[in-house]
Amino acid sequence: MTNVAIVTGGSRGIGRATALKLGAEGYTVVVNYASNEAAANEVVSAITAAGGKAVAIKGDVAQEADVLALFTAADKLGPLKVLINNAGIMDRQNRLDEMSLERLKRLFDINILGSFLCAREAVKRMSTKHGGSGGVIVNQSSAAAVLGAPALGVEYAASKGAMDVLTIGLSREVAAEGIRVNAVRPGIIDTEIHDSSGIPGRVKMMRDQIPMKREGKAEEVADAIMWLCSDQSSYVTGAIVPVAGGRC
Repeated sequence: MTNVAIVTGGSRGIGRATALKLGAEGYTVVVNYASNEAAANEVVSAITAAGGKAVAIKGDVAQEADVLALFTAADKLGPLKVLINNAGIMDRQNRLDEMSLERLKRLFDINILGSFLCAREAVKRMSTKHGGSGGVIVNQSSAAAVLGAPALGVEYAASKGAMDVLTIGLSREVAAEGIRVNAVRPGIIDTEIHDSSGIPGRVKMMRDQIPMKREGKAEEVADAIMWLCSDQSSYVTGAIVPVAGGRC
């Protein structure tokens, strides 16, 4: 059996681009999705059409039962070697004093709790302490973790700050157990997540604030993720790699 890679939120944006590249590198890719089955199946079809192996598995990472089912399904495909903690949401533009408890809980449950649950299950399978043979976890941070996203979504920024802490702390916790834990910190990337902020054309509006004067592509972030998954970064753990055109 081939090595398995799980990509949470793998049906769109950076997750989709990463899943396609992992498939091209010979991994059996588990494309996790929350609701858009058609998009997830399209990613699977693209991987298999190129000669790779992939399956789509529905699951809300904020629900422990769904996370356990996701990893149990992946176990049947081969040894888990890669987890891409990509699933996350961004809500509409708001100040903190305009945010409801429901909004905060929903975002933190998905962006933070979901990543922690998935990382926990990955460690159980990868760690030499548990009989595994090692692996790689790549977390999805954001330039917002550094910039704070004032008046846009400080709760989103806080959730990505949590990804930075998870990356640093967990990398040291499991470094001697064959697991490398790193993160990418994307800036303004041309994906559909910006639509949820309620600001039409936000990507174009931000161009002048980016030193490189352009937005990034999902594939460019996926390339950084693939480097962190590869043997070329074999001595890299606890790193948070900015992919932001110089903005963070």
